Amino acid sequence: MSLGKVSGGKLKASVVILTKNEEKHVERAVMSAKDFDEILVIDSNSTDRTVELAEAAGARVVQFTWDGKYPKKKEWSLPQCTNDWVIYLDADEYFTEDIVTEIRQVIVRANASAIQVPLRYFWLGKELRHGHRVSKRIGMRRSCGYWPRPDDLHVKNMWEVEGHYQPQISTGTVELLTSPLGHDDRDGLFDYFQRHNRYSDWEAQMLYDGDNASRQARSRLGRIATRLPFKGLVFFVYSYMVKAGFLDGREGLHYALALSFYYWQIGIKVREIELQESRPATERPSETEGSRR
Repeated sequence: MSLGKVSGGKLKASVVILTKNEEKHVERAVMSAKDFDEILVIDSNSTDRTVELAEAAGARVVQFTWDGKYPKKKEWSLPQCTNDWVIYLDADEYFTEDIVTEIRQVIVRANASAIQVPLRYFWLGKELRHGHRVSKRIGMRRSCGYWPRPDDLHVKNMWEVEGHYQPQISTGTVELLTSPLGHDDRDGLFDYFQRHNRYSDWEAQMLYDGDNASRQARSRLGRIATRLPFKGLVFFVYSYMVKAGFLDGREGLHYALALSFYYWQIGIKVREIELQESRPATERPSETEGSRR
């Protein structure tokens, strides 16, 4: 297993790109990772040109079929990699030269075990420079890190990829980069709201259950946000007013409203679960009824 030394100009790290019908994005993602030693596309049986485009761009494609149990997709991908350092990239994300340079410097540090980066986020075609700023943990050393396993397999509309929590490390440091990771989703708003409707099911169930594994693996801001009353309203004031999202114009307003609606969904879905659980078992919705929603 390679421990991160640079050889022949390539970064000794494996880039893992998760896909399912991502023909709009996958070529850009793979090409942006050309400076890495290994590029893996972990595909979920795409029916479009995702596999063709990924292989043509230089990636090795591995198919993943979820069996409804752990490991989920990100954790499952780890043994497929040949390097100790693993960098995760969503299909609608991409590396810039600056972030690659920073990663090159980090992975040779003996005590570095994970990488956290800010996102360069686009909404309705415009880069957002104000408002709520997102960062994520995109990389870790396999020898020092792991994916938590929340008790979430019972969640309504559960899916194959880990929820909104981060990989954890058992030793070493999390390196905070300054260069942003590009995030530009070319899918339409239908897909955006469809994804977030599913995400909010997961968030609501984890809050109702009080799941400690998912809570501890969130970012600090994420842990604070989950405890707030009136999450939607609070987030809008925070993102649009306090963090000056209004400076991004109409797109900043729509982005703040969209995420505020997401947090409202989480709160109202927690209430829905509470009401369902308070009913006699014979009056609760069946699994089949829940799957038709």
